[in-house]
Amino acid sequence: MAEQEPSQIKSDILTRVRGLYLVFIAVVAVVLVRLVYVQFFAPETRINAKRLSTRIFLPDTVYAQRGSILARGGEPLATSIFRYQPQFDFASEGFADEETFRTQSDSLAKLLSAYFGDRSVDQYRRLLRSKRDSARRYRLGDPYDTTYYREDEGVLLLLLDLMTGRAKVTETVRDTLRNHRPTKILPRDVDYGEWEVLRKYPILNYNMGVTYSLAEYDRRIYPQGDLARRLIGRTGTAGNYGLELLYDDQLKGENGFSVRQRIARGFSTRVAEAEHQDAVDGMNVVTTLDLNLQDVADRALRAQLEKQNATWGTTLVMESQTGEILAMANLGRTADGRLTERENYALGYSMEPGSTFKLATILTLLDDAKMPPEKIYETHDGNPVTIGQAKNIRDSHRGDHAIALKRAVAGSSNVYFAKAVWEYYGQTGKKQQFSDHLHRVLGLGETVGLDSLGERKPSVTTDWKVPDPGIMLVKMSYGYRVQMTPMQMLTFYNAIANGGHKIAPVLVKELRQGDRTVATFKTHTLREKICSDETLAIVRDCLEEVAKTGTAAAYFSDTTRFSVAAKTGTAQITSGESGHYLGSMVAYFPAEHPRYTVLTTIRTKQQSGKSYYGAGLAGPVVKRVVDYLYAREEAWASTLEADSLHRRPTQLKGGSIRQLREVADRLASEVRVEERQGWGRASVDSLAAVQIKSLKTTRGTMPDVRSMGLKDALFVLEQCGLRVTVEGSGAVYEQSIAPAQPIREGDAVLIRLKR
Repeated sequence: MAEQEPSQIKSDILTRVRGLYLVFIAVVAVVLVRLVYVQFFAPETRINAKRLSTRIFLPDTVYAQRGSILARGGEPLATSIFRYQPQFDFASEGFADEETFRTQSDSLAKLLSAYFGDRSVDQYRRLLRSKRDSARRYRLGDPYDTTYYREDEGVLLLLLDLMTGRAKVTETVRDTLRNHRPTKILPRDVDYGEWEVLRKYPILNYNMGVTYSLAEYDRRIYPQGDLARRLIGRTGTAGNYGLELLYDDQLKGENGFSVRQRIARGFSTRVAEAEHQDAVDGMNVVTTLDLNLQDVADRALRAQLEKQNATWGTTLVMESQTGEILAMANLGRTADGRLTERENYALGYSMEPGSTFKLATILTLLDDAKMPPEKIYETHDGNPVTIGQAKNIRDSHRGDHAIALKRAVAGSSNVYFAKAVWEYYGQTGKKQQFSDHLHRVLGLGETVGLDSLGERKPSVTTDWKVPDPGIMLVKMSYGYRVQMTPMQMLTFYNAIANGGHKIAPVLVKELRQGDRTVATFKTHTLREKICSDETLAIVRDCLEEVAKTGTAAAYFSDTTRFSVAAKTGTAQITSGESGHYLGSMVAYFPAEHPRYTVLTTIRTKQQSGKSYYGAGLAGPVVKRVVDYLYAREEAWASTLEADSLHRRPTQLKGGSIRQLREVADRLASEVRVEERQGWGRASVDSLAAVQIKSLKTTRGTMPDVRSMGLKDALFVLEQCGLRVTVEGSGAVYEQSIAPAQPIREGDAVLIRLKR
């Protein structure tokens, strides 16, 4: 027994040691498990880790700069600049000292009030203090759940709770926090130059160790104001449209990101080892717009809309050979009567074009029906006639009777084209053939490729199952019962200017990334040939006649250096309010070798003393654009704008030929005279060239003194022995005895003058 006692003791000791080892291992295991849980699985750990990481490491977005929209010459139409706004943390410790804050904020208030001028010093002072007081107050943070083990129980109860799943307790807690939210104090975002000044002000210069972040904003600006706004578009909360929307993916670029580490209050540095990505700035969109021409078109259209008290208008200029749109002006009235770029009428307004559609009728009659251009129809001197089932068809002017095609186009005879279409397509039952030619050959039922910018599809019927097919056919012949946008009509006429090739309009030339051209856009052909060469020659001759002797002659008949081909159109709007009209003129020049095609369409209502015909409405705008395009390529002038330093004369008073020559030689581009002595009258053509015609006086006949000044007119008339009465001032515009009428010495004559 004595020998066994040491062995038993040893065994007991070993057992106890093994138990301690097991307890130690178990404790270590529990600790390790707890550490793993706390490190990777505990909700409060994740919350605290996130909170700590955001205090030390700051995720930062590297913003891409939006690309610019440029005119063809590189002038910015829409561009982006960075703006800055400091965002303060008024809960930071830098604001803790009351006395220091009061002193610094008072100084800052004085400086901000003087710089911006939007608030008084007291108002700025109250603003800063209210922001600080609000941020220094504690608030409850967002609620979150936290889980922990019960700690008020013994081991056995804890083991029992673990087995039954009740060892963990989950509670919802909320932290008390100060308002560390970023706060703006500047009344607006500032540019870089402004920020360089402001950053030297108290508090803004970190003299209080105040934490703030400098927010950068990519702000969109439009340097040309309202010019071409509907085409350029807009981006932002007000809604995206135009080129801004169409090329948004290319313009916006790609934002990057980085990680920054705080190293002191208000200071941080980029973490080089962290993942980052540089921003890729957006591409620049280069349009086809000629900025100077766009300005001329806008001003000309605006002036005419004001003069005629019209509702809206659009002016388009296309480069004939390339299809590039050099100008697109869209002006409409707001509720308060102002003219602004409200809608894209050129693309989004589908209308009955009126007589400009007669070009389609001519091409169809000549090529499809094989009508000879010498075909004559009686037009009835402007009196209403019935053609087929269509009643009350008439021309807007008198004087024409039996005329052929050329005169019908020049005078824009509705009766002529109605009779021709009825004879070749109505009486023969070929209405479908008529519309098929409009669609398949001329392509008038299709858009011109600008659908993405809101181009409306034209409406040219192919369905003759209507209650009045005969009336529809007749109406279509002179531009009713069809609908086309101004851009579609411009493209159609440009096909004639372009030798019969119908090409799509181009609005964007290229995309650029810095100095590198990424993509180039060229025109594509819509119709290889819309008419035969023989028909093309006839149509061109007819359109030139419109400018020489027809409805556009008031604007282009005096052009001697270059010729213009044109067509006018007037359509009464049948839907909506009565008494509303659309007046249009489309022209290309030089007629022999066209370079530009111009169109203007204006909507107005019938008003006393105002025009509602196409020539009177649209003609002045088209003429002004044509004059500018020609004049700017001449060495003697850069512009014909009213406020130009190089303004050329638009009219000269008649009188002594010697004096007229002296004035014209100084101001005009060219002077042509018949005689070098005596009396004469001066006319100024669209190229500012002056032609002086001698005043032919025959004894016993009334001389023509119109356009003369009062002094010269009195001298001539009194030389004839007439007693002269004068009304008004300026130049003579009316005389009571017509020129070349017989007169006797002592007869009385009244002359009226106006400036």
